[in-house]
Amino acid sequence: MPRDVLAPPLTSATPSAHSPSEIAVRTAHAGEVTRGERFEFGKNWSRFLRLVDESRIQQAEASLARMLREPSLEGRSFLDIGCGSGLFSLAAARLGARVHSFDFDTSSVACTRELKMRFAPAGAEWDVEQGSVLDARYMQGLGSFDVVYSWGVLHHTGRMWEALEAAAAAVRPGGKLYIAIYNDLGTRSARWRTIKRTYNHLPRPLRMPFTALVSLPEEGKAVARALVRGRPGDILRRWRAPRNRGMSHWRDIVDWVGGYPYECAAPEQIFDFCRDRGFTLISLRCGGVGLGCNEFVFERTSA
Repeated sequence: MPRDVLAPPLTSATPSAHSPSEIAVRTAHAGEVTRGERFEFGKNWSRFLRLVDESRIQQAEASLARMLREPSLEGRSFLDIGCGSGLFSLAAARLGARVHSFDFDTSSVACTRELKMRFAPAGAEWDVEQGSVLDARYMQGLGSFDVVYSWGVLHHTGRMWEALEAAAAAVRPGGKLYIAIYNDLGTRSARWRTIKRTYNHLPRPLRMPFTALVSLPEEGKAVARALVRGRPGDILRRWRAPRNRGMSHWRDIVDWVGGYPYECAAPEQIFDFCRDRGFTLISLRCGGVGLGCNEFVFERTSA
């Protein structure tokens, strides 16, 4: 597995002063990380930033437009809950949206600000700040949006259903909710919850070896499949080519093994939850995801 590629320091786009609410969120985040209760998603994404190029950005744009069934977001407002690397906030901005991005993770906020500084279109309406989807006052203060996007985030809050409630409430009538939630596979999901918790309680020098060890069976299967098919080049492409959402293979592995807190839901649970709140399903991707994320796009058709 490749060594981490360190991105440039995330300082140039980071403001020197922060609001009291942002400082409180930073403090809460730092405490959870110290206690081994939370994976540092942002530090993982900071190592991904140097890999971001025009090809990955275009992949993210295409993925977003395809699932939303909208080739353009011109004139639309877009809320990115848990913006992570900022790649999909950037994609929304390039598709013409007015974007508001926030994340609980300090480094994720810095990543998004850095990505905005490097790649945002001139004159883009795009705000980035630190916040929590579980902070009711903060969420109410944001108002409502045409598109609320939260990919692989709400199940990492430790209070997934409360977070989903807050995300749904931020969608204006006629707007769309695009979420991705880990699939519930019963005992397999429970086993991975233990693995993820173990990662976060390990001393830092042991985390990468643990990640490599845990991912070895699945990577071994992929190698075997490539060799059986007589296509050894697939092994290299698996590691070098951007993923279908513009991400990188190794950063996705680290995110998966370390991603804690960890909750999951069956597709019908998400469907029922959103239907009961006035949403209609318009896009779905859930076949063959295993323990990965089911993707849903709902439209708010009633209050």
